[in-house]
Amino acid sequence: MLKWLWLSALIIALDQWTKNLASELLRPHEPVAVSPFFNLTLMHNTGAAFSFLSQEDGWQRWFFIVLAVAVSVVIIVWMHRLATHEKWLAAALALMVGGALGNAWDRVQHGYVVDFIQLYYKTFYWPAFNVADSAITVGAVMLIVESFRGAKKSA
Repeated sequence: MLKWLWLSALIIALDQWTKNLASELLRPHEPVAVSPFFNLTLMHNTGAAFSFLSQEDGWQRWFFIVLAVAVSVVIIVWMHRLATHEKWLAAALALMVGGALGNAWDRVQHGYVVDFIQLYYKTFYWPAFNVADSAITVGAVMLIVESFRGAKKSA
């Protein structure tokens, strides 16, 4: 099922393209309203999800790069072992690999991850994210759905 790595490559390309656009067109921390619940806001995240470890002195950059590459290798091996009928699972894993490597590329290139999508409701703001983060999230949700589908089949 490694043929699904085209989806990973597409996510990486789309992620890098949108991050480059955001970096060229937006100013850091200056929201551009798109709708009553959605801003484009350029932010640089040196940490992980929700800026976890962002206040550290720089070691986290290399930790997250190594972690993303290691997890991606494990997932690619998993994909290689999938049966040809496991398309949903292959797509989920490919999304996660594309997202992980898209953010890892940012860390290698810049030392931080470029985030620019900001959702909010009244005064509650969800932390800014990007296409790679979205792909990881969708892939994880698909993986959870697949686990429930698999549990039903074996019951």
